[in-house]
Amino acid sequence: QVQLVESGGGLVQPGGSLRLSCAASGSIFSMNVMGWYRQAPGKQREWVATITGDGMSNYADSVKGRFTISRDNAKNTVYLQMNSLKPEDTAVYYCAYNKGRLYWGQGTQVTVSS
Repeated sequence: QVQLVESGGGLVQPGGSLRLSCAASGSIFSMNVMGWYRQAPGKQREWVATITGDGMSNYADSVKGRFTISRDNAKNTVYLQMNSLKPEDTAVYYCAYNKGRLYWGQGTQVTVSS
């Protein structure tokens, strides 16, 4: 089993920054892909970014250049640094761990509003 716990969400003004964290526990392998997804009200869950075990990352076009995904394999933790936040970034952000299928955290709310 895999457990994922996200933290770091909150309310931020446009142009501000937040850093999300996701701590993984259970049957974890450091080389497995981890990532972040988000779901805005009334919309489907969408992919944001992923990172491989050796640190290669990919980003959705909507966040490229503003968000940075990273991981600390010793701590089984993945991070999402979000800069230059926009109101359209408002969503529940979910951490995901790929182990044959995707395991999900409970989500953390990010609200970008003045």
